Amino acid sequence: MKKNSLCRKIGSDARATKGWLGVNKYLLLRRFSQIGILILFLLGPWFDVWLIKGNLSASLILDTVPLTDPFVLVQSLFAGHSLIKDALIGVLIVSLFYSFVGGRAFCSWVCPVNIVTDAAAWLRCRLKIQSKGGGVSNKMRYWLLGMSLLLAWLTGTLVWELVNPVSILHRGIIFGMSFGWGLIALIFLFDLFVLKNGWCARLCPVGAFYSIIGKKSWLRVNALAREKCTDCLECFAVCPESQVIKPALKGNISSIVLDSNCTNCGRCIDICEPKVFGFSTRFNNTIKD
Repeated sequence: MKKNSLCRKIGSDARATKGWLGVNKYLLLRRFSQIGILILFLLGPWFDVWLIKGNLSASLILDTVPLTDPFVLVQSLFAGHSLIKDALIGVLIVSLFYSFVGGRAFCSWVCPVNIVTDAAAWLRCRLKIQSKGGGVSNKMRYWLLGMSLLLAWLTGTLVWELVNPVSILHRGIIFGMSFGWGLIALIFLFDLFVLKNGWCARLCPVGAFYSIIGKKSWLRVNALAREKCTDCLECFAVCPESQVIKPALKGNISSIVLDSNCTNCGRCIDICEPKVFGFSTRFNNTIKD
């Protein structure tokens, strides 16, 4: 099936049996999560209701519970900065959470840049853009991760945080920004015209770091009914990390998506008409008849 015809067909069979809401359940929940988190941060500076202070790098819930981005803390360590107790507690809380639900769940359920890249992927499909990205490997993000830590060590500063789109967009929405919008626009245009899911799936070191945290996570997507697969390829078309699906769907051993780059976004579950996929624990490898 050609990409263009597949793009038009995505979700149509599932929509006929599950309805529009059933085909978009996890997508809507993700948007509710992403926008809801932004609103919680906005309540303070906009309405003086301080349920949470700070940003995605470091925050404090009800002036009591600290949350710290583990990647920011690791950069701080490489930069030689001293660490305070609250930062360490915040990292422990965040790391435990994402080691349970999957590190890349941050990318699909929290990160505001995901809304931008999803919009680019949707528009790319509608405009039938088939340009390629020159063979950018999905390993590049790990090289950029290592480079960001090396720069922190060499300069004694958190160099990556100066250009980190995740931090820039989140702070910008809350406090306003100027050049930051240009950076976000570049990411949108890159994903639209150069490479589908290029930023999140190829370049973002934040996602690379969270994939390490969630390598042994408990919550996983599972091709529980893979024997019902009709080879429609719709799950591959909507998955932002499509390389993670094949071992579970077409493999001979585990039906569980064990690749740590799975974002647990749930889109494959949404659009699959025969209901091949579902969420389970990493230990539930039972194949249903």
